[in-house]
Amino acid sequence: MTLTDPRALLYGEGKLSPEEAQALAAETLKTCDDGELYLQFSATESFAFDDGRLKTADYSRDSGFGLRGVSGEMTGFAHANEISAAAIARAGETLQLLDPAKGAHAAPPRKSNRHLYTDASPLDLVPFSKKVELLEAIDAAARARDPRVAQVTASLAGSWSVVDIVRADGFMATDIRPLVRLNVQITAEEGDRRETGVYGMGGRYLYDQLLQQETWDGVIDQALAQALTNLESVAAPAGEMTVLLGPGWPGVLLHEAVGHGLEGDFNRKGTSAFSGRIGERVAAPGVTVVDDGSINDRRGSLSIDDEGTPTSETVLIEDGILKGYMQDRLNARLMGMEPTGNGRRESYAHPPMPRMTNTFMRAGEDDPEALLGQVKNGIFAKSFGGGQVDIVSGKFVFSCTEAYKVENGKLGPPIKGATLIGDGPSVLTRVKGIGNDLELDPGIGMCGKAGQGVPAGVGQPTLLIDGITVGGTG
Repeated sequence: MTLTDPRALLYGEGKLSPEEAQALAAETLKTCDDGELYLQFSATESFAFDDGRLKTADYSRDSGFGLRGVSGEMTGFAHANEISAAAIARAGETLQLLDPAKGAHAAPPRKSNRHLYTDASPLDLVPFSKKVELLEAIDAAARARDPRVAQVTASLAGSWSVVDIVRADGFMATDIRPLVRLNVQITAEEGDRRETGVYGMGGRYLYDQLLQQETWDGVIDQALAQALTNLESVAAPAGEMTVLLGPGWPGVLLHEAVGHGLEGDFNRKGTSAFSGRIGERVAAPGVTVVDDGSINDRRGSLSIDDEGTPTSETVLIEDGILKGYMQDRLNARLMGMEPTGNGRRESYAHPPMPRMTNTFMRAGEDDPEALLGQVKNGIFAKSFGGGQVDIVSGKFVFSCTEAYKVENGKLGPPIKGATLIGDGPSVLTRVKGIGNDLELDPGIGMCGKAGQGVPAGVGQPTLLIDGITVGGTG
């Protein structure tokens, strides 16, 4: 191993060796059905520029391991922020509480040499001063765009992680994971009215792309356009009505209201609205939903998941028929299915569980303008902010950050304070039109589950949905 090998951050002189890690995994997991030793080094940083000055600049480094053993349905897990043979051996004592495995050990994941992103570190290649200069330039450019701009907040964040997954059967897999994100929030003021617009982008690539002026100019344009649009907004209508959802980021509704219900653990336990329904119609004809963690550079993508399984495209719903679930190794084994590369964890301090990667609805054949023309009285929801979702039932409440009235097939004035209320399984059955304009989100999503947060992607084409309850202010 050379000094340029990122694994030197996990192994090296005075540290654990790969051979010792392999021997420790074999010893501590020998009585388990499955499990792994998960080693991780991570560096993270974030910068926030607000009110014309740099407000925060944070940088941190962390390393540690998580040791997980699985026996039947039981899981033992221990972790520490010290990568050493002694610490791993102590963690192995936790696994002695598990019942010994009664069957054959689970087969290892298949090996993969695929790399969906660069190995280079996005944190070290760009100096601190250049990152601050970027935020200063964004602040100045945004304020110069329009005299109504009253406040600009720009933030930049990056992380870089090296993980090594070591199994008792000799399997070892390494992944080096970059992640960057840029966000701009603009508050515009006219008279006694103030409104905000926000836009962001990112993915598993280096800062270089975000440093390009055409890139951050585009982020400013989107945030400013939303803020200025909202200055003209009127009170949102209320009641059950036809809703046209825009492409891209509005797929977060699909992610929250439907995606979690298609994760393996909820379905194995019978607590999802989709439990035991494979082969049944659960959505309108034409609705196809997939989860794909193998798309280059996307925020939710991984070369391998956090158990070592290569990610892939998993068809969840095809033409309205439920085809399968997202699986980690544990739930796949207990359900008699194959892992799908969806075993994810926030860090070494967390056990893996079935999680989404990039979840989206495939494009249909409808022209988006024609779909708009079908709306006699409803709203067009272009962007969403926060929301609340019951994962088990799929019931949701989402607030719109940019939306418009639609009357007789024409866009009307922008509206303020609109919320969408419903439940995911029912909404899927009410899809009346699917646009041919699939977009993935710009790379801003974070997904929470059981106290763990992981980056995720969403997407969809323009969707025409008949009969969603809109909570309004007018």
